[in-house]
Amino acid sequence: MATNLNYTSLLADVQNYLERGGSLATDQTVFNQIPRLINAAERKLAQIFKLLGQKEVLVDAPAGLQLGNPVVTKPDRWRSTVSINYGSGTDLNSRVFLVPRSYDYCRSYWPDSTVTDPNNPPLMYADYDLFHWLIAPTPPQNYPFEAICYMQPPLLDANNQNNFWTELTPNALLYATLCEAEPFIKEDPRLQLWQQMLGQEVQTLNPQDLQRILDSTAVRSGP
Repeated sequence: MATNLNYTSLLADVQNYLERGGSLATDQTVFNQIPRLINAAERKLAQIFKLLGQKEVLVDAPAGLQLGNPVVTKPDRWRSTVSINYGSGTDLNSRVFLVPRSYDYCRSYWPDSTVTDPNNPPLMYADYDLFHWLIAPTPPQNYPFEAICYMQPPLLDANNQNNFWTELTPNALLYATLCEAEPFIKEDPRLQLWQQMLGQEVQTLNPQDLQRILDSTAVRSGP
């Protein structure tokens, strides 16, 4: 019978692999720590990978471009930006892609962010900080907004049993969690094996998604 990884089964797998943390009564420290190890592993995977399943298309995320406001709040769980576009034209249905530029360039190009000009719609964006984008020129009207971003999948817990990692990269999640347990298993020879297994998952998954990226950008002359 096929088995699927979820938060509850991952807890049990980690307990079995570590041979620790099986119950609150017998090993309170490790038992309490395993959920944190899982979440730490999820964050590590989000740093290691840029996979297709981590991309999300965020419509008006979290709000459209607004008249006179050059600063847009990034969505929760944002990791990096792939592209940003907005609706232009008579019906605001023609998509205009913003060009990524540095913060300094955007500020130099449009130094007074309080100025709006209908003849100068937004052209570029920059990371203002970890939580915001800077848009230049400042929007002269409201526009529908779309961002494609690499996102941190929602973290696992008892109420969120599955996410991208459990569904499509279960082995990587398991090995990453075991590697996060290093403080509890110092000098355990199995740690090196788990690190090797995680490395193999990285070497397998990243090229697969690189090929998907190349496929999506290839120009085809036939059907």
